[in-house]
Amino acid sequence: MSNLTATTQWELPNSPHTPKTTIPCVGFGVYNAAGHSSIFTALEQGYRQIDTAQLYENEAEVGHAVISCGLPRSELFIVTKIGGLKGGVEETLDCLRESVRKCSGSKGKWEGGEGYVDLFLIHNPLSGAEGRKIQWQALERLRAEGGTREIGVSNYGVKHINELLTYASHPPVVNQLELHPFCPQPALASFCASHHILLQAYSPLIRARKMDNPTLVSIAKAHNVTPAQVLVRWSLQKGWIPLPKSDDPERIRLNREVFGWALTKEEMQEIQKLGVGMEDGQGAVCPYLVHVP
Repeated sequence: MSNLTATTQWELPNSPHTPKTTIPCVGFGVYNAAGHSSIFTALEQGYRQIDTAQLYENEAEVGHAVISCGLPRSELFIVTKIGGLKGGVEETLDCLRESVRKCSGSKGKWEGGEGYVDLFLIHNPLSGAEGRKIQWQALERLRAEGGTREIGVSNYGVKHINELLTYASHPPVVNQLELHPFCPQPALASFCASHHILLQAYSPLIRARKMDNPTLVSIAKAHNVTPAQVLVRWSLQKGWIPLPKSDDPERIRLNREVFGWALTKEEMQEIQKLGVGMEDGQGAVCPYLVHVP
């Protein structure tokens, strides 16, 4: 991982496309983002992956940034997520299309070929087995008509992924999970790796609740960086795709300045020890959903 750079992209092994789709190694989360100013700031600072969701109620702000930032659309990687069940497959597909319209900055009803998102996820497994199947079938339809390049899941546990694999035409390309030293989820991470499912790490900064942790502070001082940068770098060196978020311009900048230096093997192990006894969500700061029916 020492050769990581700000422009590193991970290949998505489960992509059905040739060549395989690639994803920027760091993203910017916009949960509770205050308007679109932080999105523009993130793009100005070099972030190219933006992570939104229907539940965040800011897909339109992301779409505004997409068409106004001056960057080629091909340089951006836009992720969104479907929330709860919207009815049957057709009703759910219409809901997905509306998200594509918003994320593309379009004004009218979305029609095939008029914008797209790069990755569309099921936000959580709370819709039940039948609801999850409906959501996935609608996502496969959206991918087929060009509304999204890739599809995946979020907050899915082993049970949910095994269930999905019984009917999916292709496995999910990612599983977006709460991942950080205090919520490492090693068994689930290993399962996903065995199925070539990449992990996106939301809340990698633990909502700033551990910035005074002595281990993180000590390692940060050793590298002349912040504890937040240590957390992002740790996530990267685990092979995950961290999604730090902030509304503060300086923190947005610093959270991406995690290249040109690396954590040692010993430092990685010291940070890993922080999660001992918390391997199954005990240190989560968000709702822990991987075991829901």
